[in-house]
Amino acid sequence: MFIPDPSKHNDVDSLLRNAMLRDELEPLFDESLGSVDYRAMSTHRENEFLESMLEWERAPMVPISQWFDPELLLPHPDQLSNDEIAELLETTVGQLHAQQIVLDFTNHLNDRQLYTLIYRDILPSYEKKLAKRNNYLHWDCANIEGDPDIWLRYYASDEERDMWAEETGEKLPPREVPPYARQLPRAPM
Repeated sequence: MFIPDPSKHNDVDSLLRNAMLRDELEPLFDESLGSVDYRAMSTHRENEFLESMLEWERAPMVPISQWFDPELLLPHPDQLSNDEIAELLETTVGQLHAQQIVLDFTNHLNDRQLYTLIYRDILPSYEKKLAKRNNYLHWDCANIEGDPDIWLRYYASDEERDMWAEETGEKLPPREVPPYARQLPRAPM
């Protein structure tokens, strides 16, 4: 009596799935696909990677506020007292974390400034809405790309500060302790 080996069936299914994923991604092929060493991956792992790429390519760009059901709409900061801001901020940060959004470099901002940043910049920002998000969206609240002064002043290590000064030839801002120590949810390591 012939008993099929289930592992062989899974191998064939994985190879067929791999071919289908590669066909679907072919029109979207760019240098990011070419930079991946598929020989270092199992077919199953490669399929997971290709599936995530395909999902990324097909995912809609929507405002972060619309990632929530119902849509996350906050009151304007000018309409709220400091106590109301603090309460809403805690709730909102938890809601963002539940959607796998973490806020980085926030301890230089007071509660009203952070709430305003969420209200004005984060919630209306168009980002890819993935059905199966495997990683966290990190929101840089220090605007490192636009103005490194805050990051250098409050968050950069001595090595990072030295490297930045050496690369740019610019004077470093004085190091300061961030004035608002808060413990926000982080992405798991």
